[in-house]
Amino acid sequence: MKNKELKIGVTGYSAQKFDIPEAQRMLKEAYNHFNSQYPDRPKAIISGLTDLGIPALAHREAVARGWRTIGIACSKASEYECFPVDEKIIEGEDWGQESPKFLETLEVLVRIGGGGQAKRETAEAKLKGKPVIEYDLPAL
Repeated sequence: MKNKELKIGVTGYSAQKFDIPEAQRMLKEAYNHFNSQYPDRPKAIISGLTDLGIPALAHREAVARGWRTIGIACSKASEYECFPVDEKIIEGEDWGQESPKFLETLEVLVRIGGGGQAKRETAEAKLKGKPVIEYDLPAL
């Protein structure tokens, strides 16, 4: 288990405007936490597939650290610019239908702001007993 990849899910705002430098600080803090908690395990970041908002920042920070990226989204994501992730998973036809696959794939979760879907995913992860780090980030 020691060298098994740690799959870190990241959820939060996509289209909503927010304080980008503050969100980047929160992401770095969460990633540093998991790096220190699981120093011997390679990491993968799982987030949305579109190159928007928190998922875009999450994937960019992962790439900067040499971590693998996994994008999970519904088929509507193909109508948007997508981040060039290492692994792409399309689940469902409509926004939110990818949530069960997202939750089943991740081992730990980071929530940075976010609306209804991010909050539902966070509550579900907690019910499943998965470690969660939450940051409240107001929408602008």
